[in-house]
This record gives sequence, structure tokens and C-alpha cells, in this order.
Amino acid sequence: MAVTNETATAMESLDQLPGALLDTIMTKLDVSSICSVASTCTVFKACAAHILSFIPSFHLLETAPSMELLRPLLPPNPWLKIMKVNCGRLDDSAIQILLQPSLHELCMLNCADFSGKLLSEIGGRCKDLRSLCLGSVAEKRGRAIHISDLEELLSGCTHLEALILMFDVSFSLRHDFARVWALASQKLTSLEIGYISSVMVTELLSPNFEFPQSTNRIKPSILPNIHKLSLSVDYITDAMVGTISKGLTSLTHLDLRDAPLIEPRVTFDLTNSGLQQINQHGKLKHLSLVRSQEFLFTYFKRVNDLGLLLLADKCENMESIFLGGFCRVTDTGFKTILHSCSTLYKLRVSHGTQLTDLVFHDISATSLSLTHVSLRRCTLLTNHAVTNLASNKDLKVLDLRDCRNLGDEALRAIRTLCNLKTLLLDGSDISDVGLSYLRPGVISSLISLSVRGCKKLTDKCISALFDGCSKLALQDLDLSNLPNLSDNGVLLLARSRIPLLELRMRQCPLIGDTSVVVLASMLVDEDRWHGNSLRLLDLFNCGGITQLSFRWLKKPYFPRLRWLGVTGSVNRDMVDALARSRPFLHVSCHGEELGAEQWDSGDDFYMHDYDEMDELEQWLQEGDYESDDEDMVDAENNAEARE
Repeated sequence: MAVTNETATAMESLDQLPGALLDTIMTKLDVSSICSVASTCTVFKACAAHILSFIPSFHLLETAPSMELLRPLLPPNPWLKIMKVNCGRLDDSAIQILLQPSLHELCMLNCADFSGKLLSEIGGRCKDLRSLCLGSVAEKRGRAIHISDLEELLSGCTHLEALILMFDVSFSLRHDFARVWALASQKLTSLEIGYISSVMVTELLSPNFEFPQSTNRIKPSILPNIHKLSLSVDYITDAMVGTISKGLTSLTHLDLRDAPLIEPRVTFDLTNSGLQQINQHGKLKHLSLVRSQEFLFTYFKRVNDLGLLLLADKCENMESIFLGGFCRVTDTGFKTILHSCSTLYKLRVSHGTQLTDLVFHDISATSLSLTHVSLRRCTLLTNHAVTNLASNKDLKVLDLRDCRNLGDEALRAIRTLCNLKTLLLDGSDISDVGLSYLRPGVISSLISLSVRGCKKLTDKCISALFDGCSKLALQDLDLSNLPNLSDNGVLLLARSRIPLLELRMRQCPLIGDTSVVVLASMLVDEDRWHGNSLRLLDLFNCGGITQLSFRWLKKPYFPRLRWLGVTGSVNRDMVDALARSRPFLHVSCHGEELGAEQWDSGDDFYMHDYDEMDELEQWLQEGDYESDDEDMVDAENNAEARE
């Protein structure tokens, strides 16, 4: 009774506070936090419903809401300036709710079920947009984008400064494409496109290209003020690189990635001549040239050390360089870049098949102060390279994935890097003893650590990393593909009470139900719920996962979980029932990598900014859990009957 009286008194006190005061306080919160507060009492719930009509920003990327859940969160709001939404469960019927005329910044991800109508409606409704990001538009079968949709978008949004279209935009005739892009905002400074053919890019920016049936011989200026250009194309070619370099006179960021379906011919490839044309106006600060192995194991075979020597002549002011797939470039070429770019702080090289320790032999004699280094799949590197790299004491990101010759001596050098935030060691030859070198200095600063596929590691690696450590910042831990990691290792991890947000243990044959039970019961903080911190748990193809694990994956366990990876063949009915019972949980059973984004999809280290989301579910779906739990019980009973 005493508790009831105290609660009633508190409610009466809240009722006496001026509504304007509560509104002012709650407008300082993001959407998820507003919903968290709203779930605590009726006063805050009423206040939350009110302020959603005048909050300036709306962010909901971690969860893909349905139309029914989104509608009460997005009433008409003339003060709404910024909106970021995961549209994985939405379609064209949500357009009227989402596209509010007051918006200055709009980000809509996973728009596969939308049609091209989304583009035209944005152009018609959101005239004041400054920044627009659209992902995966019309990728679902039966959806389509027409050139008229893109035309209405570009002609309607005349104030656009940044545009990201993460889908295939080469859906029209080339002449129509150039005509439409001529309508783009003159204020546009940043452009990113998910896919476009290199021929279209070349013709679009070529000064000699003329519009058909036009009496005006002077081509209108297209994208005249672009500073940042990021394109995924079929082939990176000399012609395209040269046209970009000549036509975009203000370019400071150039990011080009291709994924050839067949081996490129010389006319559809990058050569030394193409590299010589880069940065003709001397303003380039960030350069990325990457040949992806997505469809074919192919490289830039027509570029050698001479090409990088020619590039280095114009790169003295470069701050970031990413070179992927330059298989014929040796230490001479890479070393020239390092010694020519005195202001370089980000260096990324992937598939550097001829890059050796010699590149970094005298790096301490340069003026470089590297903070981000990625040397993925540079298989000739040894511990000596890491020892020399460690002279850069300001390193924050070190990506050494698939450098198979690195061992414990590399970790002994890394232990001196007290500012390190991200360390990726996938596939290296390190041992439990080597990982102990990271304690206590480096492990205290790390936010992300990956030892995926390091076959020598055992359960003892957990003790080696975390024994005696407290108040760690670690959020992301990848222990996947460790054949000797067992439930005992997970028990040691749980005892460490590290507030992890992401834990990956895919393809660990000795991980089973015990690990799930331990993690579900894990107490991170005495004042919090059990297992509350995990947002992502990847258990795909773990050998010991049975239907028992699914009982511990139900609510109320893992209340913050948003991504779960399991093997669907274990029990398809229970996987489906779990997905129904937790509509905000993305359950994957096909082996795809989980997470909203991968940090290494761009140059910068990426860290999820997690919000409190479980209260959002509670507020929107209050009272809807009982039937979903019954589904889980039915699935369990069916599974037991089959056994």
C-alpha cells in the first residue's frame, strides 16, 4: 500500500507541473527516448503524444516500423526538419505520412517495396530539401522507376546540397539521362550513386556531348559545384576518370568502385594513363579506387608502379587514399605514395598482393601521422610491418584482416597504441598468449575487436583479454569461426560483465544452448535487466543450438535485441514463431552478415549510436504479446511432437 500511495503522490506532483515545461524538457530528447519516457506514466504519455506534432527531428533507423506503428508517431508537423527512417516494412502507402513539406533532411533506407513514385512525390512535396538519402528503391520484383520520376525529383528539389541514391539509376536512355541530370540543383555539392554505367558517367560529364534535337550548341553545365562524388560502376576506365577530373573542377572527394562481370578489355579498364589524369585541378583530398571481387576475381592488371608514380606527382595534399585490387603495384609504388603525401592520415590498401614489410620499413622517418590504416588481404605482410606501423601512436583504426602471417609479435607492438578504437585481426596466426598483450592498455580503449577465424584461439582467449579489466568501452566483439571456442568461453565472457552491443559467434561448432542461456542471464549492471545490452547476436551455424535456445530468445530475455542470426534448418517453425513474437527483431537464417551498416563500407570508422528501443515497442504494442507467446508455445509443442 505504501508503494501505491507514493506512486499516486508522484503522479499528482507531475500533474501539477506546467505542460509547457514538460514539453520543453521532452523536446530535447530523440524519438526513442520520448517513447521510453512515455511508457512510464499517463502524464508523460499524453505529453509525448503532444510533442510529436512539433519535434524538429525524427530518427528511427534501428527498427523497421510498420504503417500501423508509424502513423501515431508522425502526425502533421510543420516544424519537422530532419527525418531518418528504416522503410523495410513500408511501401508507397506511407508516402503521405513520411513526406512532410517542412523537411530539410530526409533519409529513407530499405525502400525495396516503394516504386519510382517515391522520387516524384519527394520532388513535389519536399521543395526545401537540402539533403536526401534513398536506399534500395524499387528493388522488389514488380516495382519500377521511370526517368520521369527522377526528372520530377531533380526539378522539384532545387535546394539540394547532398544527394545519395543507393540503387541502380541507369534505367533510361543515355540522352534522356543527361537531359534530366541537367536539371539538378546548382547547389549540389555531394553526390553518391549506388550503380551507374561508366559510359553514362563519361557522356554525362563530357564537354563534347550534345543533347539531341537541340538548337543550342552549348551544353548546359551539369553538376558544376560537386565537391564529393561517390560512384559504383561496371568498369572504372581511363575515359571516365579523365572526364570526371576535367569536368568537376571543385572536386575534393572522389570514390570510385567497380565490380566487373567479365575481364575488362583495355578500352574499358584503368591504366597508368588514367591515373595520370586524376586531380588535374589540385583540389583532391580524398581518393578511393577499388575493384571489387564480388562477381569475378579480377584486378587492375594494367596499372603498375609507374601509374602510382604519376599519381603521386599530384597527391601531395591528399589526406585519405584507398587503393583496392592493384595487383601489379609493388613496394616501390606504395612507398612513393607514402613519401609524397605528407598530410596523409588514412591509408587503405586491399588485395595488395605484392605489398611487403618494406613499404613501412622507414615510415618513422616520414612526417606522417596515420590514424586509420587498413591492409586487408595483403598476405605478404609479417609482424615487422606492424612493428613499424606502431610508430604512429595516434592510430585509431587498424584493419589487418586476412593478413595470415601476423602473429603474437604483432600484438606485442600493437599494445603500445593506447588510442586504438578498432582492431580487426581476422584470419591471423595469433594465440591466446598474444591476446594477453592487449591487456590492460589497448583493451581499455577498444570499441570494436574482431578475431574471426583465428584458429589457434581457445576459451582461454577470453580470460587473456578481460581478466582484471573493468569499465571497458568495448561494444563490438567478433569471435566467429573459432573451432575451439566453447560454452565455457562464453561463460567467462558473461562473468566479465562487459556491456557488449554486438556479439558474433557464427560458425563456432562447440557453441550451443548453454551459451544462449548464459547470455540471457548475463547481468551487465546491477541496476539493469539481465542480458539487456546486446543489440546483435549472431549464432549462425553454431553446432549446439537446439530448440531450447529459442525459449531463451523469447521476451523478456534479450530485451534490446534487434538482429539475430541462427540456422533456419534447426527448426523453421520456431524461427518463424520467434520472428512473429518479436516484430522489431530481424531474424536471419540464411547466413548474411548482420547489422544496420558495416563500418568498413566507407573510409570512416562507424559505430552504432544505439537508442533505447524496447520501450518504443511497449508503448506502441502494449498488450499485444500474449498471442505471440502462444505461437512460440505451439511451435515448441510441434517440435517436441516430431521428436
